[in-house]
Amino acid sequence: MEEGVRKLSMDELNRKSVDEFRQSEKIPVIIVLENIRSMHNVGSVFRTADAFLIEAIYICGYTAQPPRKEIDKTALGATETVSWKYFATTREALEALRNKEYKPYAIEQADKSISLQNIGEVEVKKIGLVFGNEVAGVEADTKALCQGCIEIPQFGMKHSLNISVATGIVLWEVVRNKMFGIK
Repeated sequence: MEEGVRKLSMDELNRKSVDEFRQSEKIPVIIVLENIRSMHNVGSVFRTADAFLIEAIYICGYTAQPPRKEIDKTALGATETVSWKYFATTREALEALRNKEYKPYAIEQADKSISLQNIGEVEVKKIGLVFGNEVAGVEADTKALCQGCIEIPQFGMKHSLNISVATGIVLWEVVRNKMFGIK
């Protein structure tokens, strides 16, 4: 490592307190988790949502809800900062998104999907990002209720990413390209 390069201390990172986080203006992105099996994945999504100051997470179907030790293990306290709400069905979650003027997009490999590198061309002020089950993906009925699908370009053999990894990639690209008033 280059001499003079040091890791920043916690004080230098200007971390928000829980109250400061809750009172901060959020980035107008809501993550929808549809039937996610792994509680560790759910916790990781909470942690990533906290890092990007995302508006909320909507939990649907059999996706586990906090508090659960398996979620807390990877969330590292983000379940205390990120707003979340449970919906029995994804349809109800999407209706709630639309009532708040959010446009839902499924994160899915599909025909006619929008490549993530072109997300800047999607003209929305508020976006909902629907992430589906680790094996089955976003349900067909859910995709039909979305504005479209956004696909992460992949070049290897698997063409599959863990949902927590996919969430981080998509959130960074959406925030970076949309900027939402952030510089």
